[in-house]
Amino acid sequence: MSVRIVAQTRIAPCTGAAVELQAGDELVVIDPMGQQVSDLTAFARDDTGEYLSSGRSIDYAAKLWLTTGDTLYSNRSTPMFTILEDTCGRHDFTLTPCSKKMFEILYGEAEGRPGCEGNLAAALAPYGIGIDRIPVAFNIFMHVAFDAEGRVAVLPPLSRAGDHVRLRAEMPLIVAMTACSAGQSNNFSYKPIDFRVERSAKAMA
Repeated sequence: MSVRIVAQTRIAPCTGAAVELQAGDELVVIDPMGQQVSDLTAFARDDTGEYLSSGRSIDYAAKLWLTTGDTLYSNRSTPMFTILEDTCGRHDFTLTPCSKKMFEILYGEAEGRPGCEGNLAAALAPYGIGIDRIPVAFNIFMHVAFDAEGRVAVLPPLSRAGDHVRLRAEMPLIVAMTACSAGQSNNFSYKPIDFRVERSAKAMA
């Protein structure tokens, strides 16, 4: 089936962007340089009270690390995305987006930066979605490990230059993504994230 690229964007380091998807669109999120995390969240386009849910998705998959073939669900248990392709294979869906307050508490930054929470909120502001509504994101390429006692470690991403995740939208969506601002998440190097939206010729007819 022929497809057309209807959006193609580079997210600059430590920033975010939003895009609208139709049902059936395929969103390809790419790490162009390697070891760069992208926090992704989504809201139903027709009712933003419905949003991407870490808890539902992990519960229904019965595993922490979601990859090819898995479904990402909303807070209302509606499929939002299907992961069609994943060349990295390790992502996080447990830790909340980095934030101004997190940089103060964990890194001792007196001023604090917006972080992914602030960048997602800025990207979603045109849709009336404020910072208090940013949920746990699907942290693409983020490498989080847990030991036998439940301690959490954030390790360098396993993604290499050109690795990507292909997600099919299962409903009309508003999606926001970042090029993550947390040094520990990105092996202390801030890089861009690329994404594109592919739509079938049939859907455009």
